Amino acid sequence: AGASVLLLRACLALLASPIYLLSFLGVWEPFCRKVFFPFILDKICVIHDKKSKKHKQELFRNLPDFRGPSGELRLLEIGTGSGSNFQFYPPGCKVTCTDINPSFQESLSKSMKKNQHLHYERFLVAAGEDLCQVASGSVDAVVCTLVLCSVHSVSSTLREVLRVLRPGGAFYFLEHVAAEHSSWRYFWQQVCYPTWKLVFAGCCLTRELWKNLEEAKFSELKIQHISVAMPWMPIEPHIVGYGVK
Repeated sequence: AGASVLLLRACLALLASPIYLLSFLGVWEPFCRKVFFPFILDKICVIHDKKSKKHKQELFRNLPDFRGPSGELRLLEIGTGSGSNFQFYPPGCKVTCTDINPSFQESLSKSMKKNQHLHYERFLVAAGEDLCQVASGSVDAVVCTLVLCSVHSVSSTLREVLRVLRPGGAFYFLEHVAAEHSSWRYFWQQVCYPTWKLVFAGCCLTRELWKNLEEAKFSELKIQHISVAMPWMPIEPHIVGYGVK
């Protein structure tokens, strides 16, 4: 299987050779970040949102249970992107948006206008691994969907999540993950891995994120393995759930 993975990887790299060349010349990364990725992610998110809507409704149903002692719910979203989760947050929720990529502003503004049941506190340009602009123990909930696949360090990101959460606060996640190792799906994830990572701004197809979550120090952790059918995409296996600090 190893040889066929390498052969098919080479074929895929050949097909994507213009992108590899632009990357070598240092042109692809800024273009991808500013133009291509926000554009393509908008399109993918429309499909993904439809397919994952019932899972998200179920996931965020108990968000109000984590209101702070003051009765307010202060929520931080890591990798907000275009704000596709806003519709699931309870009315009056105070939202802080963070994203490493400021190029999502336009579609984010549209989402904010559509979801006026929320209070938007601030937008921070920050990586998940470095939320130093957010005080320790200052939020009731942290949300992260389709983001842990592309952070540089999952464990550092989860450490930051636990730092900013107040004791008893919750971390909500919905992420695509590696398929079963013996499956065809995993074979294709391995084939697509290098080219996919380059084209989709560092997105890794074969992360076993449930292991990182189990290693993080949550006092309670609920993880469910689900399938979100994405046509022609190697990102069908997902995990969804929440962890309590």
